[in-house]
Amino acid sequence: MMMQQNVQEAAEFVRTHGFDGRFDAAFVLGTGLGTLVDDVTNVVSLPYADIPHFPKSGVSGHAGRLVAGMLEGKRVLLFQGRAHYYETGDAGAMRLPVALVRELGVPTLVLTNAAGSVRAGIRPGSLVAINDHLNLSGANPLLRDHTEGRFVSLTGAYDEGLRRTLQAAARKAGIDLPEGVYAWLSGPSFETPAEIRMTQILGGDLVGMSTVPEVILARYYGLKVAAISLVTNLAAGIEGASPSHQETKDTAAEASEKFKRLVRSFVAELP
Repeated sequence: MMMQQNVQEAAEFVRTHGFDGRFDAAFVLGTGLGTLVDDVTNVVSLPYADIPHFPKSGVSGHAGRLVAGMLEGKRVLLFQGRAHYYETGDAGAMRLPVALVRELGVPTLVLTNAAGSVRAGIRPGSLVAINDHLNLSGANPLLRDHTEGRFVSLTGAYDEGLRRTLQAAARKAGIDLPEGVYAWLSGPSFETPAEIRMTQILGGDLVGMSTVPEVILARYYGLKVAAISLVTNLAAGIEGASPSHQETKDTAAEASEKFKRLVRSFVAELP
């Protein structure tokens, strides 16, 4: 009950600060990907710190702003950064922002992240459409939820129709967009080479520290979900890789133009 009241208060606040009306899609922008905001026109923005009950992101590479504006003739809502499980100890740290997407009537949520590649064939700088996930963190954002809705099905969580739209957008933009399974481990320390070998055996293609709890929450709230990883590094032990956060930020910055091209093409394809 308290969560719903908090969501309504946050929604009322942002509506009175220029976030009223209709949106075509919402995006959560991962590490180094917040520059998509530079392509948006008619911008309205609010720092997360100003929005009632909003979580704070304390990670470099995450600006911590909510942005609305026009992109390719569509109105979009952008979350410039996210709160992570590893910052808060709460897998449901993004519950209010995801609930806000539903409260504002946005039909589609696109999640983006910087990820490590578990497959040597998927190189740094690649974009990958996520088609499923492995929750290897041992956590779930719906713990302590006592409603019947907590038993949410995750079959088809990454919407097939939205993935088709992503693939069409990638073709039009001249971008190769393989699909893969994203494995969520809690972080903030990077994975060990042994954990990466385990992820390979289990069928993972990518590894990261976010996104999965947001997918679970989005399905809980009845949203359609798509997700894109920008591969910033080879995962630990692959070709001797030893990842760092600086490498993640640097590679994301280098590949941000390709990422923005894909997103613009995707938004243009939305009905």
